Amino acid sequence: MNKIWIAPVIIFLMAGCSNKAVYDNIQLNNRQECNSVPSAQYQECVERSNTSYEEYERERKAAAGAS
Repeated sequence: MNKIWIAPVIIFLMAGCSNKAVYDNIQLNNRQECNSVPSAQYQECVERSNTSYEEYERERKAAAGAS
């Protein structure tokens, strides 16, 4: 019986997350994954995961407009 209401609660909580919060969380996970790449690729990995949400949005909108 308890499992019936868990899914809607999870969906409700996820809906409260902003796009920026989701993006920031993904970037944090990406930075943590950089610890598992070879040292020669570490700096490039970190730089890729340090793109701000605002820069990401500009690039995304520019790409969508170019399509």
